[in-house]
Amino acid sequence: MAVKRADRAAGAPKNRAIKALGPDILRVPQWQRYDWLLHGFSTRAGGVSTVYQPGARKDKCGELNLGLTAADLPENVKCNRELFVQALLGSANHRSQSGQTEAPKLRLLRQIHSGLVHRAGVDERSAATEPLRGDGWIATEPGALLGIQTADCIPVLVADVRQRIVAAFHAGWRGTLARIVERGVGRLRAEFGSQPSDLTAAIGPGIGRCCYSVGEEVRMEFASQFSYAETLFEEVFDLDPIKEKYPMLFLTARAPGHSNLGPSLHLDLVEANRRQLMDAGIAPEKIHALNLCTSCDTRRFFSYRAEQGFTGRMVSAIGTRA
Repeated sequence: MAVKRADRAAGAPKNRAIKALGPDILRVPQWQRYDWLLHGFSTRAGGVSTVYQPGARKDKCGELNLGLTAADLPENVKCNRELFVQALLGSANHRSQSGQTEAPKLRLLRQIHSGLVHRAGVDERSAATEPLRGDGWIATEPGALLGIQTADCIPVLVADVRQRIVAAFHAGWRGTLARIVERGVGRLRAEFGSQPSDLTAAIGPGIGRCCYSVGEEVRMEFASQFSYAETLFEEVFDLDPIKEKYPMLFLTARAPGHSNLGPSLHLDLVEANRRQLMDAGIAPEKIHALNLCTSCDTRRFFSYRAEQGFTGRMVSAIGTRA
C-alpha cells in the first residue's frame, strides 16, 4: 500500500554540526480523513543521532533514534523525540480546550514482550514516575499520544473512529503468541463498547517473512495456540552463491539432523497479527499493512537482527488532538 511522508519538521539539533532535516514519517493514507487522529511510523532519518549510522556519512545528517539506548546520548534522544512529535503535529497548531498551544506528551511503555495491555492515564497513576511495564495500551482521553518502540518487532495501531479511542501494541513473536493484539481489541470491545464496524488498524514496518528465520520450537509454540499456525511459516532455502559455488567448504561432521545446512524456517509476523485483528472482529478492508521489512532496508529503518543488536529504535505513535 502507498504511504505518505510527513513534512520536514522544524527544530534545532543539540549538536550544531549535525543536520536535523526533520523526521520522515510514514502515514496511512486511509486515515488522513480523520482530522482529530494523530499517527505516524518513524524511520531512522531526520534526527540528531550519529552513533548508529551505517558507514561514513559525508553529509553528516543525523538519525532519528527514539530509544534510550546505551550507546546514544540522552540529550540526542530527547531532541529526536521533540522533532518526532512536531512532525506528527504537522503544520496545524495543537491547541487545548483553553486555547493554549501545547504539544502532547509522547507516552512510552517499558516493553517486556508480553500480552499485558494498560489503560493510559488510569494505570499510569499507580506506576508513579516509572514507565508502565507492558506491550499495549489504550487511551480514551483527548490529547493522548501513545508510542510503541520497535527495531524489528511489529507495531500495530488501532482506532475507534466513532468514540475517538486509540490503542497501540508491540508484537514480537512472544507478544504475538500471547495474543497481545487480539487481547487489546477484545478489551476495546468489552470495556469501552467499541463496535467492530468502527474499528480500523494499521500494521507498521517490521521484520518480514523474507528475513525472519526462527527455530522449530517457535513453530511448535504457535501450533499449540493457533489453528492456522502452519500458514504462518515457510521453509526457505539459502541461495548464498558462495555456498552454491564451493559446497565443500560448508560440509559438516555433525550427525544427520543436527547440521545447520538446509532450509531455514521463516515466520510471518505481519500475517499473524492481521489474523488476530480479524479474529477480534476488524474487517479485512479496514486493516492497513505497510508491508515494509526493517531487515531488508537498514538504510531506512533500524533493525536489531540485521545490525546484530547495535541499532536505534523507531516509534509508532497514535493519538488524538485535544
